[in-house]
This record gives sequence, structure tokens and C-alpha cells, in this order.
Amino acid sequence: MKRKVILVTDGDVYAAKAVAYTAEKIGGRWISQSQGNPTKLSGAELVRLILQTPHDPVFVLFDDCGMPGEGPGEKAMLHVARHPSIEVLGVIAVAAKTKQPDWAKVDVCIDREGQLTGHGVDKGGVEELEDGRITGDTVYSLDLLDVPVIVGIGDIGKMARRDDARNGAPITMKAAEIILERNGMHVGKRKE
Repeated sequence: MKRKVILVTDGDVYAAKAVAYTAEKIGGRWISQSQGNPTKLSGAELVRLILQTPHDPVFVLFDDCGMPGEGPGEKAMLHVARHPSIEVLGVIAVAAKTKQPDWAKVDVCIDREGQLTGHGVDKGGVEELEDGRITGDTVYSLDLLDVPVIVGIGDIGKMARRDDARNGAPITMKAAEIILERNGMHVGKRKE
């Protein structure tokens, strides 16, 4: 049976806190060792850790640290996404502002107020004019992936504290719920 994975295109400490909180609340897991800016582990090392987790869904963070094109995070992400023992449920694509940003198509975005939009959002989670795309530093290779859904959000765990884990990481949580629902999976939240 394939492991069900959600890819997240950011790896800093704020992203890690938001993802850890979200994974716990929905009854999933996250690979804590995937945290890093940039990604430190190879795709093969991440696959090994994913296959050791006790149950799904498994959240994995990837970060290019502003490198243009296919950086270390994206190389690892492509390896994970293409592994025969892994089924990618979707991607939480994180907007970033870098000197040489890349962009990717998304299916839907969530703005910093938690509203769905067909437009892109910027790093602050503010809706942009571009339709169906997001700009960031770890999104260059997303168009190469065959995944059911890509959800764009602002800077995960931040967005003027609107996605802070101490506030329940509501944007990250909503993105995860959309991905699970689009895959026909029950969103099983743990009790407080």
C-alpha cells in the first residue's frame, strides 16, 4: 500500500510549527527532519523516513532558500513525488518573495482571511490579480508533478500572525482539509 503524502513548499521554523500543529489536529504525521532552510535531506532519505511513519497522511516540507530554478528542496520533492511507494495527495504551495522568483499553476488559493480564490496570493496572503498561479522559491517544479490538487497560500505560519500555530494555523489547516476532501478522505480531527 502506498503512503499518502502532502508536500509543503517551505521549511522554516514557522512552517514547521504550522505543519506540526495541523498534522496533529487531523491525526496525521509530519517528517520533522524535513524542516530546514534549505532542505538538508535527500529525496531518498525522506522516502525512508516517510515509509517508517505509523500512519497517513504524512506532511513533508521542502525548501530551496531562494535559489532560482530547481534547488535542493525541489530535487528532493521530485524524488519523493515520483517514488512508487508514495501517493501524493496534494501540495500546499507557499508564496515567497525572492530576488529571482519562480511561479507555478495552482488549483485554488486561500487568502490570509481564509477565503478561497481563483487568483494567486502573495507572501502576506493578500490576493493578487494573476489567475491560478503563485510565485515562490520552491514551486518551480510543481508543474512537472501529476497531483490531484495544489493549494496556494501566503507565507505558511505567518501572514501577519493569521496563520500562527498559536492561533490554530487556520490557513494551513484549511489547505490540508481541502487536499484531503479532494481525495475523498475524511478529515479526522483529534479532540482537544
